[in-house]
Amino acid sequence: MLWQLFWVFVKIGSISFGGGYAVLTLIQREVEARGWASPSEFQEIVALAGMAPGSIATNAATLIGYAEAGIAGAVLATIGIILPSLVIVVAVTAFFFRLNGNEWFKSSFYGLRPIVTGLIIYAAIHFGLGGRSEPWISWSTAGTLLITAGCLALVIKYKLHPFAVIVLSAAAGIVLF
Repeated sequence: MLWQLFWVFVKIGSISFGGGYAVLTLIQREVEARGWASPSEFQEIVALAGMAPGSIATNAATLIGYAEAGIAGAVLATIGIILPSLVIVVAVTAFFFRLNGNEWFKSSFYGLRPIVTGLIIYAAIHFGLGGRSEPWISWSTAGTLLITAGCLALVIKYKLHPFAVIVLSAAAGIVLF
C-alpha cells in the first residue's frame, strides 16, 4: 500500500501543470479508481486541504496518504507529489539562464497558460456543482452560485483579504445550507 501511494502521487506530480487546483481532477480520478475515497469524501478532502496552508494538491495527497496508511502513508504521498516538481525545478534552474533568451522556451510557457486556465475552471465547476445526487437546478445549486458570486465580488471589487472571504463563505454556507 505504501509503495502504491508513493507511485500514484509520483505519477500525478510528474504530469501536473498549473498548480494544485489544476491537478485536483487527476487526483480525484486516481483516488476514486483505487477506492481510496468516494466522490463526497474527496470533496471533503479538497475542502480541508484548501483551508490548510500550502498547496492544495500537496495537502490533499497528505490527507489521502494519512487516511490510507497513517503517518507513513502521509509522508510517502507527500514526497511522491512534490518529488517530481523538485527534480524539475532543480534541473530547469540549472539551465534557466542559458535558455532565458530562447524564444521557443518563452513561447512554450505562454502556450501553457490557456490549458492551465481551462483546467482550473473545469475543476471549479466540477467541485462546485459536480458529484451531487440532486438535480442541477435546485436551491442548493442556487446557494452555491450565490456564494461564489459573492466571493468573487468581495475579492475583485472590494479587495477583501482571501481569509476573510473564506470565513464569510463558511458563514454563508451555514446560513444557506
